[in-house]
Amino acid sequence: MNIDYILLRQISILSVFFGALLGVITLIPFIGTFSFIFLICFIAPLVIWILIKYECLSLTSIKDSIITGALSGFISYMGFSIIFIPASILLMKFFHIASNYGIGLMLNDANAFILIVLSVFMGVLSATVNAFTGFLTFYVIDFIKNYK
Repeated sequence: MNIDYILLRQISILSVFFGALLGVITLIPFIGTFSFIFLICFIAPLVIWILIKYECLSLTSIKDSIITGALSGFISYMGFSIIFIPASILLMKFFHIASNYGIGLMLNDANAFILIVLSVFMGVLSATVNAFTGFLTFYVIDFIKNYK
């Protein structure tokens, strides 16, 4: 088994960047819902597309696309949580502003252990959904290559 650490680092850096960026964007009240859905569903195709565009990744099998999608989904959600949760708590505690009322109520009364467990659970959910969208991305890229 050959592990490409440079590719893992590139996937991680891109995923954390997009997760943190979406963590900031999700704080905006009306745009936040769409950015959260984008985070949960479409980070993997974006990361795969960027890595293929700059010739850092060549998808040779379905397994590669699923692993890349799952890694990018989990890591991006962890990056999102590191930015979004403290920023939301600060907005709630000091300014009494919540980007989403339900999230504001949850963050106002939750302890650190619950927030960590919830973040890991949502990270696994994001990894699962992004693994599927990475799988679909492989088929779309393969279809485009065969069409040309």
